[in-house]
Amino acid sequence: MSEAACLFCRIVTGEAAAHLVAADEAAVAFLDTRPVFPGHTLVVPRRHVPTLVDLDDGLLVPLFGLARRVAAAMPEALGAGGTFVAMNNTISQSVPHLHVHVVPRRRGDGLRGFFWPRQRYADGEIEQVAGRIRAALPPGV
Repeated sequence: MSEAACLFCRIVTGEAAAHLVAADEAAVAFLDTRPVFPGHTLVVPRRHVPTLVDLDDGLLVPLFGLARRVAAAMPEALGAGGTFVAMNNTISQSVPHLHVHVVPRRRGDGLRGFFWPRQRYADGEIEQVAGRIRAALPPGV
């Protein structure tokens, strides 16, 4: 896939809309529009990288550093008890641009194994959730 055709590359450049949670020189975090739970965030490298195998060592710490910051924000921002952090490589990777899923979790939330029931945000809810996560982000790495 070309970078021009990649949805996540277009989000990174601002050509496609997204509800940004955080961004730095190496990576961007934004809300998944069909979340497992409200606050489900995708963290992507700014540079087009198809899979984890393609990620160079220089981006490994910055990418996962931003994912860690997002995970650290979720308990305060969303009342989450913890997070589920995951990544698909090729299989089940709906957009062929490396992305880390950071999903807020609560005891008894119904998530079982790798069955991820998706939902939609209520009108106006997505902006509120993104703002709460942004406000709770710890300082950068």
